[in-house]
Amino acid sequence: MKKVLTFTLIASLFLGACNQYQKTPTGMPYKITKGPRKHKIAQGNFINMHYEYKIKDSLIAGTFGHIPVYLSVDTIRNGKYNFTEVMTQCYIGDKIEFTMSIDSMVKNGVVVYNDVFKKGGFITGKVEYLKLFADQAEQEKDYYKELEAQKQREKKEVKDYIAKKKYKAIISENGVGVVIEKEGTDTTKAHVGKVISVYYTGKLMSNEKEFDGNVKNGKPVGDPLSFGLGEGSVIPGWEEGLKYFTKGSKGKLIIPASLAYGQMGSPPIIPPYSNLVFDVEVTNIKDKHVLEPAIQK
Repeated sequence: MKKVLTFTLIASLFLGACNQYQKTPTGMPYKITKGPRKHKIAQGNFINMHYEYKIKDSLIAGTFGHIPVYLSVDTIRNGKYNFTEVMTQCYIGDKIEFTMSIDSMVKNGVVVYNDVFKKGGFITGKVEYLKLFADQAEQEKDYYKELEAQKQREKKEVKDYIAKKKYKAIISENGVGVVIEKEGTDTTKAHVGKVISVYYTGKLMSNEKEFDGNVKNGKPVGDPLSFGLGEGSVIPGWEEGLKYFTKGSKGKLIIPASLAYGQMGSPPIIPPYSNLVFDVEVTNIKDKHVLEPAIQK
């Protein structure tokens, strides 16, 4: 209790000293830093923006340095206890900083308690409004331009990682780095329509932290993961990169975020816009088994 009171007192003193924080209608503290103040955001506008949410110093969602969010302003559908409550008080170029109590988010039906959103916790966030578009067509044109720029950034990050590690790699058409460390026992490569079985370990490229796999301490655990190529049951980077492997081969897949979990990530394990590295061993490649129809008697 003492720690909670101390935190609350410090927060109150900080907000009071700044004298810039206000509260939304549902009670979320926020502060607006003014931009050029030329174009006020209004109902029906087509805009884009960057946003960020953090718990302590851990990013749980955000777009800064990546593709902005594109939206049509609809004040009727504004949420509770978030920055959209005051969106139409802002202008293009404005920035909003805010603090969200997880308990209040739960109370307002925004989230439920779980391993990420814990009772008594807080989320800090910020928003920056970037551009106002004349219509949806202009907005979409800008989006595809940003999307292509994001893909190029990720491809460069993958190539830089490969160069740093001094890997001898093949770069696929869409930017997957493929490193064959051990050739297989067969010359037939995997392709769409085949069932492939894989032992693997997945890591974040940024810090090489392991997040998934069926190999522990260098030894396979249980059965390999088996799936049909081209069925969409695995991330696109696997679909593309595993086509370079044959039965018995081992290597690495270095996958740009756009071919993995993209802008959403897979919280809390995989952050948004995470490039990934997989150590893989292909144990089998076979034709998909087709069941014969039963004979009616």
